[in-house]
Amino acid sequence: MNSLGPRIKQLRLQANLNKAALARKVGVSDVTISYWESGAIKQIGHERLVALAEALGCPLSRLLEGDYATPPSPLLLLGRPPLPWLDPAAHRVTLHGHLLPAGTDWPGECYLVTPGPGERFEFLADGDLAAICPTTAFEGPGRYLIEGQDGLFISALTQGANGELLASGESSLSRQNQPLEQTDRLVGKLLVRWRPEAG
Repeated sequence: MNSLGPRIKQLRLQANLNKAALARKVGVSDVTISYWESGAIKQIGHERLVALAEALGCPLSRLLEGDYATPPSPLLLLGRPPLPWLDPAAHRVTLHGHLLPAGTDWPGECYLVTPGPGERFEFLADGDLAAICPTTAFEGPGRYLIEGQDGLFISALTQGANGELLASGESSLSRQNQPLEQTDRLVGKLLVRWRPEAG
């Protein structure tokens, strides 16, 4: 698999863009484009990656992972099991360190997901794209996909003083830390979320 820098250059050339034209579309300097392509800058913010993919006219997955015979499409996350990655045809992706938020260390593979039509989740709105890694263990504070009695939901989890898991939501009604129900079980951790730019 090629690294991100050469892939940016390859996609830029395929799109018939010089560095200055790509820089204008993304909202950075052409020097920044040079640094990205050479690998001198290894960390590119999530919003810049989305803008870069848009400017290059390619899906974000192609920018991140390169060409596939069948490029991975985001899996549809529904409010009820089964989990989308249990489908044998589900494509896994590997997130490179520069795509992860600072302080995140996840060596495993994950899946790109987006809410299914009409589905509502805290922290994941219609049109958002997220990288979710399957896990049944608490892997430090963050946003987790949880299977409860009423289906699947997403909550921000922290650990209380006695080791209990405390859940909070994104809306003003659900921001207060509440202990997870005994019947709730972790099924995945959200590592990265990309939101479409409002335009």
